[in-house]
Amino acid sequence: VSFYYASPPRITQTTTIQHPKKIMVAITPQTSLTARIGLGMAALGRPGYINLDRSSIFGKDTPRNESFMQERADAVLSKAFDLGVTWFDCARSYGLSEKFVGEYLRKRGVAPAVGGDKGGGETAVVSSKWGYTYVADWKVSLEAGEPHEIKEHTVENFLKQIEETTTYVGEYINLYQIHSATFDSGVLTDTRVHEALAKCKSERGWNIGLSVSGPQQNDIIRTAMTVTTQDGNRLFDSVQCTYNVLEQKPHDALVEASSSGMDVIIKEGLANGRALRHPFLTDACRRWGGGDNALVTPDQLALACVLAQPFSPRVLSGAVTPEQLESNCKAVNLVDRLVEGEGDLLREIMKGCVMDSEDYWSERSDLSWN
Repeated sequence: VSFYYASPPRITQTTTIQHPKKIMVAITPQTSLTARIGLGMAALGRPGYINLDRSSIFGKDTPRNESFMQERADAVLSKAFDLGVTWFDCARSYGLSEKFVGEYLRKRGVAPAVGGDKGGGETAVVSSKWGYTYVADWKVSLEAGEPHEIKEHTVENFLKQIEETTTYVGEYINLYQIHSATFDSGVLTDTRVHEALAKCKSERGWNIGLSVSGPQQNDIIRTAMTVTTQDGNRLFDSVQCTYNVLEQKPHDALVEASSSGMDVIIKEGLANGRALRHPFLTDACRRWGGGDNALVTPDQLALACVLAQPFSPRVLSGAVTPEQLESNCKAVNLVDRLVEGEGDLLREIMKGCVMDSEDYWSERSDLSWN
C-alpha cells in the first residue's frame, strides 16, 4: 500500500489564498483561513447517515423530524457564517439539504456570490449534485437491503433534478455535479448527458463537475478528464473525491486533475468518523502536544493532512454541530506547522494510517445508517 506526502504553498493568518479556479469567489484577509473549507450537507439534510455516533449527538430517542433537522442545519449554517464559511455542498439525495440551505440563505438575506450583492452584504455559493433520488421516507434506518437512495444517471433524470434544484436553491448554484459517477452507470460515455451538461454550463453559467466514490476513483477521475464537449473543451470543471489519511489511492489522479486545471474537492476527510479512532492519529495528537499544539484534536490533524496535499484541495466539513464545524476549521491553522516544522510527523501519519483501498471501501459499505 502506498502513502503520500506533499509540501503545499505556505499558508499564514495574513495570507490571501489565491484560487485560479472558478468555484469560489471573494476571498478576503478575514476569510482566507476558511476559504478552502466548505460545509457538506450530507449528514444534516436527512435524519440518518453512516457517520459514526450520530445517536450520541442527536439523542438516541429524539424524533428527528423535519423541523428538528432544519433547526440543527440552521444552527450549523449560522456558525458557518460566523467563521467565514460561505460555501455549502448539497445533493438531490441528501434529503432536504437544498431546501434547508435555500430557505436559510434567503431568510438571512444572503445574496448569491456570483452576480449578487455589490454593496458589501453577505454572499454565499452552493454546489449540488444530481443522479440519486432520496427514497428513505425520512427514516433513520431501513430494513436490511432497502436503499436510502437510488441512482439514475440518465438525461431524463438530470432534466428532472436540475429543475428541482433550481426551485430550492437555484440562484445560489455555482457548481452542479454528477453524483458518484461510475463506469457501470454509463454516464461517462453517455453523449446525451454530456450535451445536456454542456448546455447547462453555457446557458446557466454553472460549472459542471462530478463526484466519485469507491476503489476505482482514480480511474474514473482520469477518464473524466478526457470527456469533452462538442467544441473540444473539457466538460468537467471539478471533481469531488473521497480522500483522507486512510484512503490515499486517488492521490496521483488528483494531482493530475489539479495540474490540468480542474478544481479538487475532498469529501469524507474524516472517513465518516473512522479516522478519528485510528490509534496512530490519536497518538500523533498526543505526541504533538505542548505549547501552542496542546489542544490539537484528531479531526483537526486529519483534515490538515488532507489540506497539505499538492493538489490544493478544497475540503468539505461534515459537521453536524456548531462546535464540530469550529473545530474542523482550525485544521487550516496546522498546515504550516505540519509541513515546515513537523514534516516528519505528516509523513508518519500518512504512512501509519493508510489502508488498502479495497478494504477501506469494504468497511465503509458495512457502516450502519444511524
